[in-house]
Amino acid sequence: MARVVVVGAGIVGAASAYRLAEKGLRVLVLEKEATYAQGSTGKSAAGVRVQFSEPSNVLLSYRSILEYREIPEAAYRPTGYLFLVPEAQAEAQEEALRVQKALGVPVEKLSLAEAQRKVPFREEGLAYATFGPMDGTIDPHGATAYYLREARRLGAEVRFSEPLLRAERREGVWRVETPKGLYEAPFLLLCTGAWTGEVGRTLGLEIPVQPVRRMVFATAPTPFPHAFPLTVDLGTGFYFRSEGSRLVK
Repeated sequence: MARVVVVGAGIVGAASAYRLAEKGLRVLVLEKEATYAQGSTGKSAAGVRVQFSEPSNVLLSYRSILEYREIPEAAYRPTGYLFLVPEAQAEAQEEALRVQKALGVPVEKLSLAEAQRKVPFREEGLAYATFGPMDGTIDPHGATAYYLREARRLGAEVRFSEPLLRAERREGVWRVETPKGLYEAPFLLLCTGAWTGEVGRTLGLEIPVQPVRRMVFATAPTPFPHAFPLTVDLGTGFYFRSEGSRLVK
């Protein structure tokens, strides 16, 4: 019997399985799709950043990036994040900047003229910009594959095409049912991202999480002479970054 059943083989589930197996626990990963990273992980914009306002998010991201740097499969690229800060959000972003600097992560405050040297943009309504040189992108599929491989090396079992049908806890043990079998474990870890609300209902839990449709576009090749960092207009939430000669947005 496994000690922990992990539901979901995206990057969170894969990394969790690895860390649990590293601690000597028997781990079973259940994934509803035929392979890993088929949800938000594989369809993300692949960005990683330390520019958050909550200390826990800053430190989690910082330590994750330090790890990605050591994983060849993660293909970490420190291309940076550039935040364009509107005047209405200038004070709040200053506070976030203070939090980041207090935690010792590399973030710079730039004038609009300095930011223009990284990305051309219209300055109306903007106060300044911030730039995280450690921020950038990774290969989510590669990183997830690495974590699953390492989890398996340490004894974890990974089963694909096994959606969670139902689960209940009796006498301190979770009984987890899929179309292919019944599994038992003292601990159940949901790593199902935006679908956790839906999965939670199979357990009789109301978890206030639901998926929201988002779209990512790639442009035709562009004539720009250099690559752009992942650039975010904080006023609208619009972002883009370079991917080869194209822009992803």
